[in-house]
Amino acid sequence: MAVGDWSFGTSACCARGSVVQSSSVYDDGLQEALRHKWIESQKRGMDLGSAAMAEWYYQFWGIYCRNRLLEHVSGAKPYTEFDSGRFGLISKLLHERDLLLDRILDRARAGNENLDIIIWAREWGLPMDRVIAILEQLDLNRARMDPNFPR
Repeated sequence: MAVGDWSFGTSACCARGSVVQSSSVYDDGLQEALRHKWIESQKRGMDLGSAAMAEWYYQFWGIYCRNRLLEHVSGAKPYTEFDSGRFGLISKLLHERDLLLDRILDRARAGNENLDIIIWAREWGLPMDRVIAILEQLDLNRARMDPNFPR
């Protein structure tokens, strides 16, 4: 499959009264995998081809998707694969100086799963109803996407 066959394109998304171009996690991920292939090939002095691409998808795709979801819900950049109604969701969840949301986002960015975050919150005696409500709104599992990379 050629790179051109793999494009998902972009679309417009409304954010704070203005039109913002949405990106595709798949398109951007492909560019990252190609960058990884180029860097690794340069290090070894030969074209590593699809093996380097597969390596990137295996090592980085999951956390890459998670971080794109967090960009989307934070309002930094919209992605077509995620619900446009959830773009900028964090501002709606944020209470003034909301340290709990900030700590949960730190753990999500680090790759922690919902259960890891729940265990952490219980160990620290945090308000579980608020923790669960934040996790339900963030919907971190939505970032689990099939890489569907070209072979």
